Amino acid sequence: MNEQFVSKIPKDSIGPKLIELAEKDDRIVVFSSDVSVSCNVEMFNKRFPNRFFEMGIAEQSTMSSAAGIASEGFIPVYVALSIFSCGMTWPQMRQMCNNNLGVKIVGTHAGVDDGQDGSGHHATEDIAMSRIIPRMTVLTPSDETEVAAAVEAMIRYPGPVYMRVAREDQPVIHGKDYVFTIGKAEEIENTGDDFAIVYEGTALKQAIDGYRLLTQSGLKGRLVSIRTVKPIDRECIEELADRVGIIVTVENHSIVGGLYGAVSEVLAGKTHKAVVHPVGFKDEFAESGSSQDIKEKYGLTAKAIADAVTSFRK
Repeated sequence: MNEQFVSKIPKDSIGPKLIELAEKDDRIVVFSSDVSVSCNVEMFNKRFPNRFFEMGIAEQSTMSSAAGIASEGFIPVYVALSIFSCGMTWPQMRQMCNNNLGVKIVGTHAGVDDGQDGSGHHATEDIAMSRIIPRMTVLTPSDETEVAAAVEAMIRYPGPVYMRVAREDQPVIHGKDYVFTIGKAEEIENTGDDFAIVYEGTALKQAIDGYRLLTQSGLKGRLVSIRTVKPIDRECIEELADRVGIIVTVENHSIVGGLYGAVSEVLAGKTHKAVVHPVGFKDEFAESGSSQDIKEKYGLTAKAIADAVTSFRK
């Protein structure tokens, strides 16, 4: 693994990629709920003002409007903070999926990345809320390059899609020619079978740092991105569970119903070598503060990942 990563904000690639795609496909339209600047899609408004809908602070109406325009053959992309685009629209989102309408939902500032605005702006439940709905596809890309590739994959994918995106800096680990494959995990590093770290994209930095701590201590393991939580790559997870002693799931999300739950559901009722240990937020609301301070206080850290593995091996 390259130890010298450039760090960038993943959400910043959303607007440019949508413009690039919209230049070639006039069915693409964008919806916002008064957060176009924060989510980096105001540039789409300037480039395509007739294909941009600023709905104000009316998230439920925004989702309903996006579903309506999807029924007319357009490809609506609703971009807002995760707590707004997913957390405040669940009934409308469910109805949209019930009718199999191809609304593409992007949730930025995922997890506690909007930390200083308080627990009301945290989104530590959105994976659980979205993946429970039939027909919904749930993407969790990591770095700036992967987010851009996931936007393109999402636009081309039939049916409703929810994608969560980090607000905090993330190391850029993918090259410009990267292709996002829905339904497949990505093995980032493989040095052996002592352990496996599997993560959702907005926890990339913690996962990489935890992996480094473990490999520097002499252990050998695997680092795997579960870039699609639904449909999840069952074959990859079961193969890991047959080879390693412990799988540590890492998520900027509650461990209740999130990645830990999804991985455990795959393995439940079967005999595998590995135990599964979660690193993420417990069943509680986090406090207000910088996202880094919150993650440190509530245990979403490289140290927590490394401690999980070393404690298991004692």
